[in-house]
Amino acid sequence: MKLMNAKNTFTNNHPKFVKFLQVVFSSRVEEGTVFEITVTKPGEEPITTNFKVLQSDLELMESLKDLQ
Repeated sequence: MKLMNAKNTFTNNHPKFVKFLQVVFSSRVEEGTVFEITVTKPGEEPITTNFKVLQSDLELMESLKDLQ
């Protein structure tokens, strides 16, 4: 229940990001897909990293979907 409340709060606070995730995951993410993430903290330079999706990542994502 606590996790569901936190998810709902996050969804209400960041609807564009949640919509982005829905679009990305509306079709199957394949092994080899590259995710790139940039974080910009106030007063600091952006930092960017990326990763290529592995089979083990896909298995983790499937497990996380089961939590819903």
